[in-house]
Parts: sequence; C-alpha cells; structure tokens
Amino acid sequence: MSEIIIREIEVTDNAVVAKMIRAVLLELGAPKVGTAYEDKTLDVLSEVYSAERSIYFVVELKGLVVGGAGISQLENSKENICELQKMYFSPEARGKGIGTQVMQKCLNAAKNFGFEKCYLETLPYMISAVKLYKKTGFVALDAPLGDTGHYSCSEWMLKELS
Repeated sequence: MSEIIIREIEVTDNAVVAKMIRAVLLELGAPKVGTAYEDKTLDVLSEVYSAERSIYFVVELKGLVVGGAGISQLENSKENICELQKMYFSPEARGKGIGTQVMQKCLNAAKNFGFEKCYLETLPYMISAVKLYKKTGFVALDAPLGDTGHYSCSEWMLKELS
C-alpha cells in the first residue's frame, strides 16, 4: 500500500484534521459535548503536539488526510502515563490495517519518550476501535485516569509499555 503515508502533523493539516475528526464523531453518533468534538485545541493540533513528549501522526491516502492519532502526557496525572489521543479515521481509511500501523507508531513513540503506560478513552459503540485496542494489549479499566474532560467517554483502557 504505497499510497498510504503516515507522517507528523504540520500546521497546514490543522483545519483538515479538525474537520475530519468532527465528521467522524458525527458519523458515529458521538455527543458533541464531553468528547474531542468540543476540544478547544482541536483546531491547533500541530501546536499542541509540538510540546515535549508529544506527537501526532496524520495519514494520507492518495494525497488526502484520512486519519490520525497522537500521544501526549495524560492530563492531570502525575504518573508517567501517556494518552493515545484523537485516533480517528475517515470511512475510506478503515478496514485497511491503517489503524494498526498508526497505533504502533504512537506506541513506539511513547516508549521512546519513556512513558511506562498508555491510557485511552473511547465510546462503547466504537466497536472496531475497541477490538483493535484489545488486540494491541489494552485492558479495560473500571474508572477513568487523569481528567481529560471527555466525560462522555465511558470506556477506559490501559496498556503497559515495558
């Protein structure tokens, strides 16, 4: 699949990535409040992920941005835990193994940054995503970690990185 390019986000990607994430959330019936949809940082992801121990990857398919995911320190946590963030893919990117590739790049980056664990939040009806997370070694938690502000997300998972 040489038509797929996975690269770090650039300033010129901000608007298209924000639009794609919001479109996917609406497509999946996610609430606009308490999810990434209303994140104030969604429109400036390249700046957000320029922080230390942070990275966001975008996926290009035939020259169009069709997905992405990032890693950053878990907000409001003093532990050495990162969060897999804003992992979304347009319909044309699904079912091609791209999610697995992007997740692996994120987890490798997390290890390189020295994180011990990786946390994520999702919605229970994002069945394909939950399946991928479990296949990758994430285990379900009974309660959220940190305080991401995504109170509508009711599935929490954690993976040991060592």
